[in-house]
Amino acid sequence: MKSNDVLDEWADRSGAYSPDYYAYYGPDETSERVRALLDERVDTTDPVLELGCSSGRHLRHLQEEGYDDLHGIDVNADAFEVMVEEYPELAHAMRFYADPIEEVVPDFDDDAFGAVFSVETLQHVHPENEWVFDELVRIADDLIVTVEHEGPGDAEATDAETADTEATDAEATAAEAAEAVNYVHDEFPLYYRDWNAVFTDRGCEQVAVAELDRDTLRAFRPPDA
Repeated sequence: MKSNDVLDEWADRSGAYSPDYYAYYGPDETSERVRALLDERVDTTDPVLELGCSSGRHLRHLQEEGYDDLHGIDVNADAFEVMVEEYPELAHAMRFYADPIEEVVPDFDDDAFGAVFSVETLQHVHPENEWVFDELVRIADDLIVTVEHEGPGDAEATDAETADTEATDAEATAAEAAEAVNYVHDEFPLYYRDWNAVFTDRGCEQVAVAELDRDTLRAFRPPDA
């Protein structure tokens, strides 16, 4: 599948994994996990960017916990309409970008955000667009958080509160699975990547890792942070 085809699939998404779908389930344990990592490394007044924010359930949780400079990108323009209906306080207060990540992040200044995070979003970035990972390192001042499915080789993770980042056999397996692809419901691709390698190869330091139900949560300190 070509990179533009992937973006078109998500831009028109309805039903499962659509903005309505995520708004229905609302904030969850992942929201709390991401917020706990942010609490350790950024201030509630620092700008925070979510990649693939959909209707904003994770951002709404951050807002409820006092974060007041929130930004979100989603390729599906319907996401903002759902946000207005389900989380009007968030829709009124945040900055929403209804475009592909690849078209938005190059316009941000260096170190524009205290934290940048994604939940099951970067795993859908087409291999032709991996340059966007360099952009994320450039715009993140203090923290990058990824919550992504890494495939059968998901790392055996320590608690998110620890900073033990020594490589494990499971992480090596994840590296072997990097760039493998799975088509979700035979519709859109999910690219398995070793996210530790993706960001440490770009000069970041992994500072936390945890195994969730189906994803691996990782936190990185950008270079010079």
